Amino acid sequence: MSTFFYAFNWVELFKATMVLFAVVDIVGSIPIIIKLKEQSGEIHALRTSLVSLVIMISFLILGESILSLFGVNVQSFAVAGSIILFAMALEMIMGVRLFRDEVSGKTASIVPLAFPIIAGAGSMTSIISLRAEYDEINIMIAIFINILIVFIVLKTTRIIEKVLGEGGIAILKKVFGIILLAIAIRLFTENVKELF
Repeated sequence: MSTFFYAFNWVELFKATMVLFAVVDIVGSIPIIIKLKEQSGEIHALRTSLVSLVIMISFLILGESILSLFGVNVQSFAVAGSIILFAMALEMIMGVRLFRDEVSGKTASIVPLAFPIIAGAGSMTSIISLRAEYDEINIMIAIFINILIVFIVLKTTRIIEKVLGEGGIAILKKVFGIILLAIAIRLFTENVKELF
C-alpha cells in the first residue's frame, strides 16, 4: 500500500489522462460512432468499453515484455510512438487522412470500435511512451478514467452531437490536435537523447 501512495502522483495522472484523452479522441470519433450505429443497428457501450480496457491494460502490463522479445527498449518505442502521435495530431489539425480504418461489420462494438478506434496503435504507442516517463499506477488510473469517459460518450452520443454540433466537434478536434502535437514533440526530444 505504501508503494502505491509513493508512486501515485496527481500531476502524472493528469498528464497521462490528457495524453490518452487526446489520442483516443472519443469526442472526435462521434461521427464514426453514429455511422457504425446506422450500419450495425446498435453499439454496446459496456462491451466496447470493457474490451478496450482489457486491451489497454494488457498492453500496459505486457507491452515492455513484448518489446524485449524484439530487442527494442522503451525509449526507442517512445521515439517511434512520438512520430505516430505527430502524424495523428496532423490528421486532427489539418483534416488530412493518414491512417485508414475500414468501418463495417456486425461486430462493430469490438471491431473496429474497441479495436482499433479506441484501443488502437495510437493508444498502445502512447501507453508505452508514457511508461518511459510515468509510474505504472498513474497510467493505469488514467486508462480507467478514459474508459469511463468512453463509456459515457458511447451512452450519450446523440445528445453530445446535438449539443456540440459539427462545428463544436471540429473545434475540439483541432484543440486536442495541437495539444497532441506538443506532446509528440516533447516525447521525441526527451527520449531521442537517451538513444545517443
